[in-house]
Amino acid sequence: MPSAGKEKEEKEALAGSFAPTPAAMKIAVIGQSLFGQEVYCHLRKEGYEVVGVFTVPDKNGKADPLGLEAEKDGVPVFKFPRWREKGQVLPGVLAKYQALGAELNVLPFCSQFIPMEVINAPRHGSIIYHPSLLPRHRGASAINWTLIHGDKKGGFTIFWADDGLDTGDLLLQRECEILPDDTVNTLYNRFLFPEGIKGMVQAVRLIAEGRAPRVPQPEEGATYEGIQKKETAKINWEQPAEAIHNWIRGNDKVPGAWTEACGQKLTFFNSTLNTAGLVPEGEALPIPGAHRPGVVTKVGLILFGNDDRMLLVKNIQLEDGKMMPASHFFRAEDSSTLELTEAELATMEAVRSAWKRILPNVLEVEDSTDFFKSGAASVDVVRLVEEVKELCDGVELENEDVYMATTFKDFIQLLVRKLRGDDKESECIVDYVEKVVNKLTLRMPHQLFIGGTFVDAEGAKTYETINPTDGSVICQVALAQASDVDKAVAAAKDALRMDCGGRSVPGTGAGSCTDLMEQHQEELATIEALDAGAVYTLALKTHVGMSIQTFRYFAGWCDKIQGSTIPINQARPNRNLTLTRKEPIGVCGIIIPWNYPLMMLSWKTAAAWLLGTRGDQAYAALKFAELSLKAGIPKGVINIIPGSGSVAGQRLLDHPDVRKIGFTGSTEVGKHIMKSSALSNLKKVSLELGGKSPLIIFADCDLSKAVQMGMSSVFFNKGENCIAAGRLFVEDSIHDQFVQKVVEEVKKMKIGNPLDRDTNHGPQNHQAHLRKLIEYCQRGVKEGATLVCGGKQVPRPGFFFEPTVFTDVEDHMFIAKEESFGPVMVISRFADGDVDTVLSRANATEFGLASGVFTRDISKALYISDKLEAGTVFINTYNKTDVAAPFGGFKQSGFGKDLGEAALNEYLRIKTVTFEY
Repeated sequence: MPSAGKEKEEKEALAGSFAPTPAAMKIAVIGQSLFGQEVYCHLRKEGYEVVGVFTVPDKNGKADPLGLEAEKDGVPVFKFPRWREKGQVLPGVLAKYQALGAELNVLPFCSQFIPMEVINAPRHGSIIYHPSLLPRHRGASAINWTLIHGDKKGGFTIFWADDGLDTGDLLLQRECEILPDDTVNTLYNRFLFPEGIKGMVQAVRLIAEGRAPRVPQPEEGATYEGIQKKETAKINWEQPAEAIHNWIRGNDKVPGAWTEACGQKLTFFNSTLNTAGLVPEGEALPIPGAHRPGVVTKVGLILFGNDDRMLLVKNIQLEDGKMMPASHFFRAEDSSTLELTEAELATMEAVRSAWKRILPNVLEVEDSTDFFKSGAASVDVVRLVEEVKELCDGVELENEDVYMATTFKDFIQLLVRKLRGDDKESECIVDYVEKVVNKLTLRMPHQLFIGGTFVDAEGAKTYETINPTDGSVICQVALAQASDVDKAVAAAKDALRMDCGGRSVPGTGAGSCTDLMEQHQEELATIEALDAGAVYTLALKTHVGMSIQTFRYFAGWCDKIQGSTIPINQARPNRNLTLTRKEPIGVCGIIIPWNYPLMMLSWKTAAAWLLGTRGDQAYAALKFAELSLKAGIPKGVINIIPGSGSVAGQRLLDHPDVRKIGFTGSTEVGKHIMKSSALSNLKKVSLELGGKSPLIIFADCDLSKAVQMGMSSVFFNKGENCIAAGRLFVEDSIHDQFVQKVVEEVKKMKIGNPLDRDTNHGPQNHQAHLRKLIEYCQRGVKEGATLVCGGKQVPRPGFFFEPTVFTDVEDHMFIAKEESFGPVMVISRFADGDVDTVLSRANATEFGLASGVFTRDISKALYISDKLEAGTVFINTYNKTDVAAPFGGFKQSGFGKDLGEAALNEYLRIKTVTFEY
């Protein structure tokens, strides 16, 4: 934890970011790379005068990004091959530097040795960025060694340069958590690069304001490690698996940890200790010196430490530079070369031109031209990927693809396969749980779905899912941790940034996804029955059927989301035009309940298309994730993370990059969500919460229909239905007859296995809910209500509860006011013809999700519908929701809408643009 003094210093520094820009200070930037370029650009944006830039000479005909940027701005650029000779500063170099009159040297990243005559020349001295928490990991390979040593904390230091090696006084430090699978690239890109740029600018600001500290570096805890090179990166197999994993990730991507096997050097990348559930079955890969042979499996190469623990490597680079998925190591080379169409040949030539621009020293780009052997660096990989994406209308291409296909011919073949949609490398490997149920072989994913890949939770955490029909364990499902939520949010944010989450996606992906859901509807309905206790025939029609309809409906909206033009007062003699645009709000967190796992996911995700998170019943959601991948939904657009509300849910609420939360669940949790969303970053929130929906049945109704619909209003989906009629008000003159008919119908209900076709009442979702229903009914009896039937657990395995009917329920009773969320019908009388009194009683609740009325008098029905304080009013029907009709509650039943056009606005923001002409 930071000291109070450090916290005060950080607060003062932060406050300084809002202070007026200090007097211009002349700065010399000495360094290179994209990091140096960004620091330079931010300093100029802050108003500082950069009097000169000193960078490295051009390499292979290419200028460094820092020098290129400065030349565009007309800032003097110097590219000295060296600053000293035989230990002495070169006079000509020093003179050119001194002529600039710099007051501060800023060294964001510098590979050259700068003489002390230059370091000490400015009146403010020189500051240097170093990617470790000094004094730990002094030296040029600090990031590598941070990971190799398995440090739990990393970060960067900005210090005052002296004549030692990273020993100068400290000016500023920032730290971050090291994730278990971090590599040099991920740590740099996630924290060291973006936060380091901010840190350098903040350090300069502190100097300009005269508030920059100089804290002597302690020698306690100081370490120095040498530069990591290819020849020193060989793997030592006499170590535990964790140490081998740290060595591999600490050398990923440069210089690359390697070993000798199969007569060549193999370099390993993308290592993880997350091997829960992996079985080392596959083809053995003998490795000299290793404790056990490696095993090439369908998910990668399993390696072993001397402690017999496993680690998994996902990518291998051969000695000739070719990169491949580790799972493909023993596969024969695919000799089939695609024949290109005329359009594809034209694309090839356009890509060839891009290679020429990036590789200026290559006279002619031929099929055999190797991108990296021709002088390309990592920054060129990014440039190539972005140019090809723009050229090929947003084709899904990643930096890793360039490493996998380094020659021009291989790159074109890979690109064309992606454009044709038959890229075999993009197939997702799914670790299924297989069960033969309902005359089907169910193949159910059980891992988290993040960024288009099924992965284990952090620490291999899992939880048991229970079959409510018999109480047996179905399987262990991954239990998301806070770090998993961070990964899912990052994946969604990346997808949005690449315009994968915008309006262009659902039109194609949603339609394909809907088709696949239709093809798999029996399997999805069976999963709902197995996992949630849903009656199969109901699941087929409602849980799955309405989910399909929902995606199909919203797929039709994707090209119809539009703004408007608005007349505004003209500021004569000028003219004005104002228009509005509807844009995606950003990353959305969807927290859904256990009663309708697939349908609730569909109601919200079909409109949002960004991020889903799950609670108890995960299988249908994870199966949906698999289908979305097959449908071509881009990676990261949908992420499914089963987890607890206290950990995964809370992290979603607290995450600064989540802009919207959609939630279905209890009012108590809804209030907590509002509070957390407000305290974190004022997230937009839509809530569909608890209900105690009144159903008013008048004597002039169609009694048979009222009984039928009354039964459905309570017992539909075992009463686990958010809009269930929580209280029935029956007019006095038909009360006894209504109750008699209801009891007769209840006795006809078949309680049993939800997969049996004649079952119409299955088990409650889970045991804790069953106990709650028993206590609910006991309290009703204790307070004086008449228990007509039911009220007990069914004496059989599983979580079955009898359909229950209470009468003589008075307004003050607990069961009259609180939701059961189960198959409990609560009936109260009202006096004949007393419309306004029964309306008052129906509205005397803090809930307002749904309501209903049965009467043949249309005037009375319309009067009642006007007065009922609920988001939905059913007249002479119940439970009739439709994908085109907005759904949501009033009062403490929440706000915001699912379904219909109104649902789109929950996930959009409106931007106003005004022109003057």
